Order: sequence, then C-alpha cells, then structure tokens
Amino acid sequence: MSYFVTGATGFIGRFLVQELIEKREGEIFVLCRASSLDRMERLIQQWGSDRVVPVVGDLASPGLGVDPAWVDEHRDSVSHFFHLAAIYDMTADDATNDAMNVEGTRYALELAGALAAGCFHQVSSVAAAGEFEGVFDETMFDEGQLLPSPYHRTKFESERLVREESPVPWRVYRPAIVVGHSETGEMDKVDGPYYFFPVLKRLRDVFPSWLPLMGIDLGNTNVVPVDYVAKAMDHLAHLPGRDGEAFHLVNPEPQPVVEMINGFCAAAGAPQFATPLDRVTPSLGVLPKQLRPGRLVSSAIRTAPMQALLGQTVSRTGIPKEVVAHTNFVPVFDSRRTEQALAGSGIAVPAPDSYAGLLWNYWEENLDQSTGRDSATRAALTGKYVVITGASSGIGQVTALKVAQAGGIPVLVARGREKLEALQRTIELRGGEAHVFPCDLSDLEAIDDLCARLTADLPSVDFLVNNAGRSIRRSIKLSHDRFHDFERTMQLNYFGAIRLIMGLFPQMRTQRRSHIVNISSIGVQTNPPRFSAYVASKAALDSWSNVVASEVVGDGITFTNIHMPLVKTPMIAPTKIYDKFPTISPAQAADVVIKGLVERPHELNTMLGNAGAVAHTVAPKAAFRVLNMAYHVFPDSAAARGDQGEPGKRESEQIMLARLFKGVHW
Repeated sequence: MSYFVTGATGFIGRFLVQELIEKREGEIFVLCRASSLDRMERLIQQWGSDRVVPVVGDLASPGLGVDPAWVDEHRDSVSHFFHLAAIYDMTADDATNDAMNVEGTRYALELAGALAAGCFHQVSSVAAAGEFEGVFDETMFDEGQLLPSPYHRTKFESERLVREESPVPWRVYRPAIVVGHSETGEMDKVDGPYYFFPVLKRLRDVFPSWLPLMGIDLGNTNVVPVDYVAKAMDHLAHLPGRDGEAFHLVNPEPQPVVEMINGFCAAAGAPQFATPLDRVTPSLGVLPKQLRPGRLVSSAIRTAPMQALLGQTVSRTGIPKEVVAHTNFVPVFDSRRTEQALAGSGIAVPAPDSYAGLLWNYWEENLDQSTGRDSATRAALTGKYVVITGASSGIGQVTALKVAQAGGIPVLVARGREKLEALQRTIELRGGEAHVFPCDLSDLEAIDDLCARLTADLPSVDFLVNNAGRSIRRSIKLSHDRFHDFERTMQLNYFGAIRLIMGLFPQMRTQRRSHIVNISSIGVQTNPPRFSAYVASKAALDSWSNVVASEVVGDGITFTNIHMPLVKTPMIAPTKIYDKFPTISPAQAADVVIKGLVERPHELNTMLGNAGAVAHTVAPKAAFRVLNMAYHVFPDSAAARGDQGEPGKRESEQIMLARLFKGVHW
C-alpha cells in the first residue's frame, strides 16, 4: 500500500501526512514543484520519516506534470490518492480559482486514473453548498443553490468533476472553516476569523476588558481545528465500503459569529460584544428570515455600494471586504453520517472555547505582522545583530521572532541547543536569518567563552537583550536555611548579566552605536512581599546599569531598563495562583522589548509601577501596610512550604487584589 498526496506542504496536508506516518504503513509520495524541493526536504526532516518521497510535478500541468516513467513504475501501487492542493482564499479572483481548484482537480483525476489508484480523496469545502436555505446533509450536492463568489463556485465545480468524471472510486470531504491546531494553536496563514484578530488586538490595547461593546448579529458560522480535520480524513479514508460518499467535517452545532468573536476577545483580554438583539428578543424569531436584523445587515453588506464602502473603510484594518460579506453560513450542515462513521474512534470536534486561547497566542506570537510593517522598526533593526538571552521560550523567543520579522538578525542564547535550533529553523523557514549560541548564563566562565565566540563570529553586536532570569517566590521566614536562593538569583540575574555586558563592551566601543535592554521587573518599583531574592537581583542590575550608563554614553553605548509587569511565561508556571491572575502575554511583553530597541528610552514602565514608586516615596508607611495586607492574603506556595497543595482559602480576595494591582508579582 502506498499513498499519493497533493498539497502536502499546505496546512491541512502537513497534518494529514503526519497522521499517515504515525498510523499507516507504506510509502507516501508527495507532489512538489522543482522550485520547492528545498522546503519539502525541510518538512520531511520535521516529519522524521524516510517513507515520505517527493515527486516533482505541477498542479497547473496535465497529469500534474509527473514524469510518465514514474507513473508507469507505480501504476496499481497507489491505494489512496489524496487531493488537497487548491486555493483556500475568499479574496482570490475567478481566473486563479479556476486554475487551482477546477483545472487542478481535473489534472489530479488524470493522474489518479493513470496510476489506477484505489480511491481518489477530494478535499472540497462546505462552500460547495453556497447559500442553500435550510439543512444541507451529506447526501446533497446540486440543489440549485446560489454560489455567491468565485471560491464557492469553483469548490462546487471541482466536486462536480470528481463525482462525474473520476476514473477511480472517490470520496469527498467538506471541511468548514479550518483554524489552527487545538493543542498547539499552530496555523500557517491569516485566514477566516484570523482577519479580525488585529482589530481585537487594537481593542485590547485601547479599551478595558470590562467595557461592553454593541453586538450585531452576523448569523452563524462553523470552525473546526486542523488536527480534527486531518485525523477524521485519515480515519474515514480507510473505512471499508464508503466510496461515493461525502463527509461533512464540521462542528455539529452552528456557532454564532458574535459568540466566536467573543471567545477570541476573552482569550485576548479585549472587551466583548453584547448579545445581539436577535438572540435575546424572542418576538423577533417570528419575523421572516429576510426581515430579521441580522439577515438585513448581512444582505446589505453584500450590495455593491456597501462593498465599495467596505473597501475604503474596513479593508484598511486588514479585513478584506469579501470576508466581511461571507462571515456567516446560510445553510446548516448535517454531519450525522460523519459522526456515525467516527463513532468509537475517539475523534470528535473539540469545543471552540477549549482552544481559542491557543489560537490567539499562536497568532499573536507568530502571525501578527504589525512589527514587520512598522517603518521605524524596520529602519532600526534591519540587518542588525540582536543578542537575546533566554531565547528558547517566553519573552525571549517571541522577541526573536519579531526581530526577524522586522529584518533584524536574532542571535539566540540559552542553555538548550535543541530548542534554539528549532527556533532558528522557524525563522529561516519564514525567510529570516538567526544564529545559535548555547550557553549556561549562570556559569561565568561559560559567559566569557560566549563573549569570545560572539565577537569572533559576528560582524557586530548592535543590540543586547538581557532577558534570561530566575524568579524565586518565598517569604523571608521560610528562607533562613535557603541562602542559596539569594546566591542563585544574583548569579544569573545580576552577575551573569553584567559579566555578559562587560564582555561585549570592547566590541561595542568600536561600533559606537550599541544598545542594551535589561528586562527588569515591576517589583523593583512596587516591592511585593515574598520576592526579596528576585527583586533585589533585578534592582542590582538596574542600579549598575544606571551608574555605568553615564560612563559609556560617550562610547555610543546606551541602556533601557524595562520594569516588566507579570507575564504568562514558563517562569511563573510553578506558582499556581498565577493561573487566575491578569497577566500580559509574551507577545505583549515582546512588543515592549521592541519599543526599547527602537526608541532607546532610559526606562519603560507601567502606570501602576510608577504609582508604586511614587507611593513608596510619598507615603512609605501606607505603602508597606498595603503590602503587608497582600502578604497575608497571598500564601507561600506549596513548593516554598515543602508540602502538598496550595490552600484555596481567601481566593476571592486574592483575585480582587490581583485585578486591582494588575501586573504585580504577588
């Protein structure tokens, strides 16, 4: 048994190939243009299998352009031919949709026939149902439905080709809107609901999360994660006796567009939209569908004048007017046959709320292009070498991705080579450049060796981001026999940082244009209890940098100290009460770091941090009483006490204080 897959480098295709590698036997032939062989080889390395074999061809050529000799050699050996290569883009024009979706399918059918494949598996779309009114089940196809766009039309036409002209048995899969992986959030491009994410990010940055926004009923939509689609396709393709059937890979329950957007608003920390009038006023339900507010709005959006208006307004936010016109589905998709076929397999559509946060985080860290589009950021970072410590995760990792997006060259420093090299591959796959320098920054001799390697191997060190750090949360009464807590935090957060800076000073002096960003803490300004070891080490680095800045400014070396609020990173994971705290994301923190690199201010602070510093200066006794109250409300962690579990008492007080003093380490 062997497989042939078109579109293996595409989003669904990558995960389907992974499923075939893990669950099936036999060679997996993947169609690949000659110009994309290098990318395919990197993907094969990621898959970690020698069973994946590239076959040179082209979707736009008869028979997919595959060498006839190869076809003769493999005739009667391909059991399953998966055709995924197509264009999944509401904004593409007629010609592109026809060439990719219709003609590409025609040529794939030619090749499947020449190979005498066991079954042709066509990835269609629920878009083939167009604007059919009512329930559209898996036995239905040509019901005279309106096909409102080139995408809808060509998905319908390509499925018609398979049904009417396939020379081999066939099966059709109609996924809904496919979003990222439900366990990792991974996505490869901005599409579907992702078009709205920049607007949600802007709302988060401008308005408080508790502010309600007016909601408009845009109808129902349907999204499914890519891992469900890949797993379901693999399972359904291997069931006996199901040739000639179509399968709806959809969420069985339609999802109101507003509810889906609110799920992402909650994940982003943005204000949410109020429930639309249609949804809360039962009397509106007796109106004809065409007269309901949601349907009237949807119909108006699709008119030519409104499309022209959207092109001049909404499109400037990055949301294509074509997407706004098709945010909702008119049909309701019946997937009972698919659910019955998957019964007992353990494959089911996860609830959107269970993975909305993962989708948002992945977009914010990997797909948000705002950094790369900013002209000032590109001017400051393009071609510059940016040394980033603690680059294997959290703030450091996202900062490296954003630096590369802006044309900079991140120099990745952390203990683990494997994670750094994985990040390097990601940056290179996106067209960037990165360098890996593993180092244990708690070892002063290792830092000296790192400095020697950096100055020898790099043409310059334009920026240094001191991000690597260690945090310890433990009250002083539990620290009398743990003096090593103070030694370890000082070793990494202070001694390691200044050893690295001093080791790079000679190189920086010759350049006369270097900048150093230290990731400090809001705790230096607010002095939260139980962080004496951590805050002291960060305050030491602050003070050292402030003193040295006056000595080296004449050498063209400058400093920025960022008093960072609480960030949801692996460093805070052991403190379980932080799971319910309001935090900023690593991507938000990385944006602050980018600002420090570009604008080079002396300090970057939060309003709350500044308020804390003023309070300690103006009313120190009152400030200490407030902190003492927090000391009693927030207990030592189970790890600090050396016992099991963390008491849940006073949780409401903890959450109240955490929200009132957002960003402070408690």
